[in-house]
Amino acid sequence: MFAAAATGFALLALRPAPAPTGKEVLVAARDLPAGTTLRPPDLRKARLPEASIPSGAIRAPAAGRILAGPMRQGEPLTDVRLVSSALLRTYGPNTVATPVRIADAGTVRLLRQGDHVDVLSADTSPTDTPPTSNAPAGKARLLIASAPVIAIPPHQPDDQGALIVLATTRPQATILTAAHPPLAITITHP
Repeated sequence: MFAAAATGFALLALRPAPAPTGKEVLVAARDLPAGTTLRPPDLRKARLPEASIPSGAIRAPAAGRILAGPMRQGEPLTDVRLVSSALLRTYGPNTVATPVRIADAGTVRLLRQGDHVDVLSADTSPTDTPPTSNAPAGKARLLIASAPVIAIPPHQPDDQGALIVLATTRPQATILTAAHPPLAITITHP
């Protein structure tokens, strides 16, 4: 009886494994921060059941592309995770991606993709009254309100502030482009 069971188990062990099902997609090989320029070691292929594959999953090599937001190890790479026109897909047809340099890089470190911000500029117009110890030296002017943050490129330590990418209308992009630095932000509720 034991010999028959051993023979049965041996035959099961020698049986070829079932063919894998599903499709191969690229997934994060490790936790990746927003702004990462993807390299081959950052991603690996994984076979997922078709029902588990998210819409827009990337199957082709993605080296050199930039992550718009962070990814967790094992998370499938999708088109909306990459800095591209796909970032704007959910914002409507008249939306543009507008890069904005914010003076305080520390404030930008508080942001996450999907946050909404107001962008402010120092009002440099001359005033008739000189500032007093009780009054602020200048005023801030609201340029645009509640713009979604769609990407936060990696910060380069160059004392030039930090870059963020906002989803804006074309008129808002014109306002931001014409604004004189320094620019500041406040984080708002969407």
